[in-house]
Amino acid sequence: MEWHRLISDIRLGMEEYHDPRTHTRNDFQRDYDRLVFSSPFRRLQNKTQVFPLPGSVFVHNRLTHSLEVSSVGRSMAAEAALMLYERHKAEPDAQKFFVLGDITATACLCHDLGNPPFGHSGEKTIATFFSEGPGMELKGSLTDAEWADFVNFDGNANSFRLLTHQFVGRRKGGFAMTYSTLASIVKYPFTSLNSPKRGKFGFFESEREIYERVARTLGIDEIEKGRFARHPLVWLMEAADDICYQIMDLEDAHRLKILSTAETAEIMLNFFEPKERDKRVMSMRRLDDPNEQIGYLRSKVIGELVSSCSRSFVEHEEEILAGTMTKSLVSLSSPTLREAYDTSAELSAERIYRSSEVVEIEIAGNRILTYLMEVLTDAVMHPNKNFSKLLLKKVPDQYDIHAHDTYGRLQAVLDHVSGMTDIYALDLFRKLNGHSLPQV
Repeated sequence: MEWHRLISDIRLGMEEYHDPRTHTRNDFQRDYDRLVFSSPFRRLQNKTQVFPLPGSVFVHNRLTHSLEVSSVGRSMAAEAALMLYERHKAEPDAQKFFVLGDITATACLCHDLGNPPFGHSGEKTIATFFSEGPGMELKGSLTDAEWADFVNFDGNANSFRLLTHQFVGRRKGGFAMTYSTLASIVKYPFTSLNSPKRGKFGFFESEREIYERVARTLGIDEIEKGRFARHPLVWLMEAADDICYQIMDLEDAHRLKILSTAETAEIMLNFFEPKERDKRVMSMRRLDDPNEQIGYLRSKVIGELVSSCSRSFVEHEEEILAGTMTKSLVSLSSPTLREAYDTSAELSAERIYRSSEVVEIEIAGNRILTYLMEVLTDAVMHPNKNFSKLLLKKVPDQYDIHAHDTYGRLQAVLDHVSGMTDIYALDLFRKLNGHSLPQV
């Protein structure tokens, strides 16, 4: 792959209107602004990240997480861009490296856009509705590729759909994002049917042609039939996400008193070499507020990981461009950073992701989403039922619930359900069960 092709401001759905002129904002900054002002992005403020949404103690939601990932991604890409520019400054297009921060920041901003309500378990709930729930009976109405999309439902693929699909009444090209931004969010550049062991995947069968067009234009290699190399900036976006969810979840657990100050500080101090660790302890002790102490350590840990990952990105440029890179940037860090990260990941799995607060919302979310999927699926498959007619009036017009095929109608249901906030899904669940009625 070649950088001069990989960095492209051509917009999906607006290819014939491509304007190469220089403007006050570059096209990748426009992508960023377009996302910030969008409804799907605003809805992230009421979607669970890990812990239940804020009560008396503020913890991260999908919106704050996305903003932080974007900030970290921009910093990481900016550091990498400076090093890449020095390496390639004799080349005609070397100035292009200075937009890497804008592209990466935008990709980070929208990487969770397609995630359903109720945290990470929401994806699993939707998938199991088809693999072991009422949706199983619809398998015969779908192709193998379409069925694989549903039984392996993935928020990553849904993000790509949300950005590129032409919903009813909307313009061609969806958000009309630049090709480089779109490619930079696809961590798994293949469909579910082409995914190793049917795991994570980057786009649904319905958006496969769009991704392939973007990949061909940017010169992204097809490693084997149906499976592409990653756009290089995906590695930076992924690293920013890995850093933020791992380190910020520790800080949230501390605020919620799942982890003590001493435990959290010890975990974070492990990211530093002995001499540097002593400096951090001295600086931390100048602060009296425990939350500020942990906040200070968190900022320093993120700084260390950002510098390490940006260096690894540049050091492995050749492998990344060749499509042969297999390790994450975090895993390429120094032994001290890597061991500390792995230790914190193990602790998070045991103490945070299995905590009662997290499990309780997963149980409730499972019940709510399963019910909504069941009634909405029945309604689009049997629209002439009396209850179906009433329920379908509640579905926004942009979702094609009357699509000509089963795949399209089920996608409309998933578009609607995955776009719901936690609060909206809970409210609709209550109303449909008669537990909440409008004032008379």
